[in-house]
Amino acid sequence: MKIPPITSKAPRSTGRLAVALGVALAMVAMGAAQATAAPVPVPAPALTPVPVRDAGTRAVEPAGRVPGGFASWKDLLATQEKLVKAADRVTTAVRTQDGTGFAGIIAAPENRELRVYWKGDIPERVSALVGRLRRDVPVSVLPAAHSARELESETDRLVRASGGAITSIAPNADGSGLTVSGADYGLTRSKVADSAVPVTVEAGVTPAPASRWDDAAPWLGGAAWRNTGTGRGCSTGFAVTAGGTSWMLSAAHCGSVGQTATDPTGQVIGPITHANTSRDVMLIRAGTAGRVYNNNPGTVSPEFSNPVAGTSASYVGMWLCTSGAYSGTICLCQVKMTNVTIYLAESVLYGLALLENSTRKNVAGQGDSGGPVETPEPSSTTRQSAVGVISLIDTSAQVPCTGYVVNGRICSWRLYYSPWSNATAAFPGIAVVTG
Repeated sequence: MKIPPITSKAPRSTGRLAVALGVALAMVAMGAAQATAAPVPVPAPALTPVPVRDAGTRAVEPAGRVPGGFASWKDLLATQEKLVKAADRVTTAVRTQDGTGFAGIIAAPENRELRVYWKGDIPERVSALVGRLRRDVPVSVLPAAHSARELESETDRLVRASGGAITSIAPNADGSGLTVSGADYGLTRSKVADSAVPVTVEAGVTPAPASRWDDAAPWLGGAAWRNTGTGRGCSTGFAVTAGGTSWMLSAAHCGSVGQTATDPTGQVIGPITHANTSRDVMLIRAGTAGRVYNNNPGTVSPEFSNPVAGTSASYVGMWLCTSGAYSGTICLCQVKMTNVTIYLAESVLYGLALLENSTRKNVAGQGDSGGPVETPEPSSTTRQSAVGVISLIDTSAQVPCTGYVVNGRICSWRLYYSPWSNATAAFPGIAVVTG
C-alpha cells in the first residue's frame, strides 16, 4: 500500500506554550552547551568511542522486586499480554458496535484484572463479549460518571475557552473527568472552573521536545542519528514497511521532509520522506532490520539487540520499557494516561500517552526522541513488541541522566510517547518489521 505524500509543513501557531514553560523535545542539538528548563534543545558533548553493535540477543528484565508480587517479570508480562489482548477485543467492539457509554480501559496486571469503565447499561453484545473474555482473564465492568465521547466534547470546549492557558489535557481512563496542566496553575484553574465534568489541574507539568552510536545498514531501532540540516541528534524507533519499501520510524520534531539522517560517524542512513507533526512521527527511507538495541544504561558495553515480535496497543496501567540512544534501555515504566493532547508554542500534538518511571529515575532525556517504547514478549523477554516512539519529556520532573551521555542534557522521570496507533493513523498501510 502506498503511503500518502504527507509533508512536514509547520502548523499555525497556537500560542499554547511559551518557551519559558520548558516542555522539552527529547532531542539534542550540537553546539555550545546549555541546560535550562526552557524547551531549547541541549547539545551533547563530543562523542566518546563506544563499541559497535553486537548481534547477540539477551533478555530484557529490570532488576529488583516485581510489581504485584509476581515471581518473575515473565509472569507479570504474561498476565499483561492476556489483559492487552482482551482490551483490544473490547476496543474493537466499541468501534464497530454501540460504544456510546464507553469511558475507558485500565489494564491492571499488578491486580491481575482488566477494568472496563462504562456509563449506563453496557450493550448486550459487549456484555456477551466480556462474558467470553472472563473465561481467560478477570474482567471488571465498572460504572463511569462520564463517557469518552462526553469527555472529548468537554475537552474541545475547555480548550477553545481557555485562551491558551491549557498546555495539556487528557481524559481519565475511568471516566471520572479530565486532567489538565498549564504554565500558570491559578490561571488554568480559573479557566476550567465552569467545566461540566470534574477537572484535576496539575501544577508544574512542563512537557518539552527531548545511538546506539555507530550503527550500520540494515539500520536498527534505538540507535543514534543526526539531522545534517540542523545538527540535532535523535534516536531511531522501529523498522517499518509498506508497498515493498522500508523506512525507519522516528519523531517528526527531529526534522523535516527532504533533510538527511546520518549516524554519528557521518554514514548516511537516508532522507526524511514523510512527517506528521500533529502526531509527532516521521519516516526515514532506509534499509532496516526488525531489531532494537536494548542494553541498559548501567552496561553500555557490550551492546546487544533484540528482534521485534510485533506491535501492541497502549492502555493505562501497562508496564513498558524505553530504549533511547542516549539513555539506554529503561524498564519499570508504567502508562498513566492515554489520548493526551499537548499544546506547544508552534504546534498541537494529539493522541500521546504519558509514561512514568516508577522508581523516579530517568525514563528518557534529550537525544532520546524517536527512540523505542516497547514491551518484552513474556515467553522469553528477548523479543520486543513495538508500543510507540519517545516524543516529549517533562522538564519539571528532571533527574540525573543515564546511559551514553550523562552530562549536558536534560532527563526526566516522566515522558510522553507517540503510540503505534499514531503511526498507523499518520501513515496508513505501514507495518512493523519483525526480526
